[in-house]
Amino acid sequence: MDYWQKQDDKPLFADIVWNKPEQKTHAGKLAIVGGNKLSFAAVARSFAFAEGFGAGQVKALVPDALKPVLPHGAGIVFAPSNHSGGLGREAQHTLDAVNDWANVTVLIGDLGKNSETEILIENFVARQPGRLVITRDSVDLLAHNTNALLERDNTVLIATFAQLQKLFKNAYYNKIITFSMTLSTLVETLHKFTITYPVTVATVHQDTAVVAHSGQVTTTPLSKTGYSPLTIWSGEAAIKAALYFLWNPSKSLEAVTTSLL
Repeated sequence: MDYWQKQDDKPLFADIVWNKPEQKTHAGKLAIVGGNKLSFAAVARSFAFAEGFGAGQVKALVPDALKPVLPHGAGIVFAPSNHSGGLGREAQHTLDAVNDWANVTVLIGDLGKNSETEILIENFVARQPGRLVITRDSVDLLAHNTNALLERDNTVLIATFAQLQKLFKNAYYNKIITFSMTLSTLVETLHKFTITYPVTVATVHQDTAVVAHSGQVTTTPLSKTGYSPLTIWSGEAAIKAALYFLWNPSKSLEAVTTSLL
C-alpha cells in the first residue's frame, strides 16, 4: 500500500512543523462557530486553546441567547438565536461575515438539535467557499445532506467512527465500514473514498488516528498523540488541526497529520 504512511514519534511532514508562524501578526484569522443557551464549554475551551497555540486573531460566533453569561467584546460575536437558544435563521448574515473575515472557520459543535439551526448550517456549508473544519455534533447536523458535505473542497471532517459510518450509509457509498474491520481494511476503504470525494477525513479506529485525503492515508497511534479516546473529541484536536490547516492551506492531509503530535 504505497498510499499508506505511518507516523510515530517523529512527524511525517517536518516542514509543516517549521511553518508555524513565530509572530501573531503572520498567524492568520480563525473563526469558531458553536454553542447554544445550554452549552458553550467547547467554544470557550477552543477559543482559549487557539489563542494559546498561536492563532493571530480569533473570533467566536455564538447565539445571542448566551449574552447574559458571556462577556461582550474580546472576539465574541453574537448572532440571532431561535426559540431553542441555538443559532437561528437570521444568523446567516453574521455567520457569512465572520466566515468572510476568517482564513479558516471551525464548526465546533454544541449547536443543539433544532431544525432551524440544522438548515442554517446546511445552507452555510453548501453556499460558502473557504476552508472549513467540521467536528463533534456539527457532523450530525450535516449527516442528512452528505453531498454538500462530502463534495465540498477545502473541508476537513473530524468525525467519530460512528459518525463516519452514518455518512457512508447516507451517501450510499458502495463500501461499508464496521467497528470489527481491521485497520488495514479501513485504510484501503478511506483511500478509495477520498479519491471519490474531495473532503479530508480524520477519525479514530483501534486506538489509531487515521487521516485521509485524495487517496493518501496516514495513521498515528493514539498513544503517541497525547490524546485519549475521549479527549480527542473535546474540540482541542480540531482547533489544532484547523490552525495547521490555516498555516498550510494546500496541505490538509499533512497539516492534520502533523497536528496530532
